[in-house]
Amino acid sequence: MANGMMLERRDVLRLAGLGGVVLASGLGPWGRALAAAGQDFSFVQMTDTHWGFEAPPINPEARTTLKRAVAAVNALQHQPDFIVFTGDLTHNTNDDAERQKRMNEFKTIVSDLKTKSIIYLPGEHDAGLDGGVVYRSIFGDPTVSFEHKGVHFVTLDNVSDPTGAIGDSQLQWLQADLAKLAKDQPIVVFTHRPLFDLYPQWDWATKDGAKVLDILTPFQNVTVFYGHIHQQHHHMTGRIAHHSAESLIFPQPAPGSQPKRAPVPWDKDHPYRGLGFRSTEASNGAFKITENGIG
Repeated sequence: MANGMMLERRDVLRLAGLGGVVLASGLGPWGRALAAAGQDFSFVQMTDTHWGFEAPPINPEARTTLKRAVAAVNALQHQPDFIVFTGDLTHNTNDDAERQKRMNEFKTIVSDLKTKSIIYLPGEHDAGLDGGVVYRSIFGDPTVSFEHKGVHFVTLDNVSDPTGAIGDSQLQWLQADLAKLAKDQPIVVFTHRPLFDLYPQWDWATKDGAKVLDILTPFQNVTVFYGHIHQQHHHMTGRIAHHSAESLIFPQPAPGSQPKRAPVPWDKDHPYRGLGFRSTEASNGAFKITENGIG
């Protein structure tokens, strides 16, 4: 499967509640070329931790899941090059002081990670109520780009705007940021909401996501990782691959599978159903993606 994710080391698979461990060699032909040149690398994506969430019927272990995830990453034999949190670090609250407290608590917990290169993105729970003011005071500007071993990484904020848009300012920034790149330059984009219209009725879309995709479309090797929907999902828009990761707090139903979006209730007999990790294997040039539960 083109633009899949590749895992060669079995010891990185058993991650309680992790959204996925990603090796560059699984991100397409250019990734395999990096691997052949000894430039392969890995990163961990975690998402929708919702620190501060309290609802025992939905997840009675809400106060421990993030800490267990940190311990699981630290137990990896091969530590990732970096870790990215793709939004909803904390659960929303109308109290600015409480919002700041939750973000500081979150940052303290993840500071125990052995891998110190950490990228943070906001979710609407972090930034939707105040336009990201408190978030930025703690985590900084969520719109950045950087290079790592031949790959150009971009993070985009599609939650601080109350309409769920990227906005003209970021679109102009993205256009300028990518203008210097060759069309075959590998690009990875991190964001919270999906950039395509997955299910707008449930806010599973970005208002001006199509404009972002228009900017990305001329490039030959683009992969987007996002969160927000609390489940695994894989989608192609042209040759752009989109992959979502499961939440660390509770699963959501499949898009449009029921009249109203609501968290899937905790099942004591299957407590980790819908919380899991993604494993991908390469064999004779073919990619196999398997969604794994953790229960």
